[in-house]
Amino acid sequence: MLRGWMWMKVECVDQKVRLESIGAEDIVDGNPRLILGLIWTIILRFQIQEIEIDVDEENESSEKKSAKDALLLWCQRKTNGYPGVNIQDFTGSWRSGLGFNALIHAHRPDLIDFEALQPTRHIDNLNNAFDIANNELGIPRLLDAEDVDQTRPDEKSVITYVASYYHTFARMKNEMKSGRRIANIVGQMMDADKMKIHYERLTSNLLEWIRLKVVELEDRDFPNSLEGIQKDLTRFKDYRTIEKPPKYKERSEIEALYFHINTHLKSLNQPAFSPQDGQLIHDLERSWEGLERAEYRREVALRQELLRQQRLEHLNYKFEKKSVLREGYLKEMIQVLSDPRYGSNLTQVDATVKKHEAISADIMAREVVRSTFHTTL
Repeated sequence: MLRGWMWMKVECVDQKVRLESIGAEDIVDGNPRLILGLIWTIILRFQIQEIEIDVDEENESSEKKSAKDALLLWCQRKTNGYPGVNIQDFTGSWRSGLGFNALIHAHRPDLIDFEALQPTRHIDNLNNAFDIANNELGIPRLLDAEDVDQTRPDEKSVITYVASYYHTFARMKNEMKSGRRIANIVGQMMDADKMKIHYERLTSNLLEWIRLKVVELEDRDFPNSLEGIQKDLTRFKDYRTIEKPPKYKERSEIEALYFHINTHLKSLNQPAFSPQDGQLIHDLERSWEGLERAEYRREVALRQELLRQQRLEHLNYKFEKKSVLREGYLKEMIQVLSDPRYGSNLTQVDATVKKHEAISADIMAREVVRSTFHTTL
């Protein structure tokens, strides 16, 4: 009934198999009963006995079942809910073939249309499962459908064949886990590369902004008016309160991103991230310090220029005020000097001469004041 015994391999050669009532001469003589017993002992030791299942799936510390009991529990869990399938043993429960099809469908639903199977067509169901298992899953066809479609098929043969399902699907599960683990690592590596590119882009943009801003802050071509310098001060205030704070935050985010990248790489056992020259954290810090020095010098220069413009504005105000007085004075003097009436007698003429002398002396005094004003300017 059990076909292809020779496909079995004993991989754990260092593990001992206890043999009873059989010797080398029995194998040489070709004693079929003892040889089959030996084969079953090997199968039980290396294929079935190592199977171990938690009774409570949600609790790994719960009671465990092993070997035949564990294999039966696994079959019951995997086929639970499938119509027409009620696995209670390794004999008659498999007769309809639905159990084998349910095991395959539970793990590879793409291979079997379970709803299309007919419970009464045992041979067709068995052959369908055996063919798919052999062709699609690489599980050798150890059983004949006719030998299983019996009231009580050979238990050891069914156990051996079902165990091959367990090991195949367990291997597939481990391969999927390994694949997901590798995919996860590759995904994390790709995330790290994306973060590196993001870091370099952010750093380049911020360093370029700092460079241009330093050039702007070092400019001393101030407007030659109080109103103009006040506008420059307003723009400088906007720079400090509106433009600079987001850039400072961006700088902090770049530093945090750098440490996050290296923490991420360390968790993957990868070398630390080393940005290209000019984009290191200390390069960014040095550029930022240069920005703040340029900012301080700009503020000092603006304050000095503001004081100068305010002083000039005050002097201009004084000059305008004096010019108004001077204009009135000149008009009055012109009227005096333009008066053709010098007097009709000597006393009146003498008074007019003295008036002209007083005017001349006043003009000389004002000339001295004007020279002093220009010197101050």
